[in-house]
Amino acid sequence: MNGQNRKDIQPGIEVNIVLKQDQRTGKLTRGIVKDILTNSPNHPHGIKVRLADGQVGRVKEIYAKA
Repeated sequence: MNGQNRKDIQPGIEVNIVLKQDQRTGKLTRGIVKDILTNSPNHPHGIKVRLADGQVGRVKEIYAKA
């Protein structure tokens, strides 16, 4: 599942995000969602989230629902 719809993302789920500095390479970072930072219901580049370890990026893949 892609991370373009806010309704699909809740705190506690496992996701792959792309960090700002990795946007050119497309390198993904895996983690647990702590906060959802995008307010709109959807975003073409992915919903922006903060992971439990503090990293911020846009969701590219959703692994597991909480």
